[in-house]
Amino acid sequence: MSRDFRFGIGLHSAALMPKVQDAARRAEDRGFDVLHVPDHLGAPAPFPVLTAAAAATSTLHLGTFVLNAGFYRPALLARDAAALRDLSGDRLELGLGAGYVRKEFEAAELPFPTARERVDHLEHTTTYLAEHVPGMRMLIAGNGDRLLTVAARHADIIGLTGGDRAAEGDDDPLAERIAFVRAAAGERFDELELNIAITAMPLDDSGRPDLTIPRRFLPGLSDDQLLRHPGVLSGTPQDMADRLREYRDRYGISYVIVQAPHEDAFAKVITQLR
Repeated sequence: MSRDFRFGIGLHSAALMPKVQDAARRAEDRGFDVLHVPDHLGAPAPFPVLTAAAAATSTLHLGTFVLNAGFYRPALLARDAAALRDLSGDRLELGLGAGYVRKEFEAAELPFPTARERVDHLEHTTTYLAEHVPGMRMLIAGNGDRLLTVAARHADIIGLTGGDRAAEGDDDPLAERIAFVRAAAGERFDELELNIAITAMPLDDSGRPDLTIPRRFLPGLSDDQLLRHPGVLSGTPQDMADRLREYRDRYGISYVIVQAPHEDAFAKVITQLR
């Protein structure tokens, strides 16, 4: 049986309390299920911003997409996560990643571990949280084998990037990643919620998305390839809704996150799906 769709939206600027709370209330009113804050130096601090959003809403869930696990010691993160969970009435969905921006580690005066060490620390963090903050929903996002193995074993929600290339013929990177997760998760796969982050979609009636974000993260792909990437939506609201239904029917993906500039345009897609 297909899961019901859930929709998340990212919040990337939070200068003043009224703006944060207005954004949260607007997202809740427009049918979004989760408000996300990323974790980058130079961007708003996730936990204070989400606490402010929680105070202005009643049903909206609060998410981190995603915390850089390497910035945190597990016991301190468990304390902060438990506080937000309790203050929000159990609406926290804690998103975690291994971290990948060397300059941010350097700016934080932290050593930049190897990829293996970062994933090992992520796994240690998730197991600690599961023991000390039991019952809290966790999302782990990424694309590599070791990270997706950790996600398959420990997460409730798995954030998929869509792969590092567009589908070509029988080559379907997203399907391959999901098959990998299925094998790693074993019997618990059916309990997992699969998520994808949309990085580009049309913001006007042209039907053509702004590819600025996917160009930055997938510089080796042409614009034509990017337009076929699972993280990019094109066409009318009905076209985009149809594609998301295909994602659910074909891949089992039912949880979709969009970026703050997409809010107005994606609200029209939500109405097609509910």
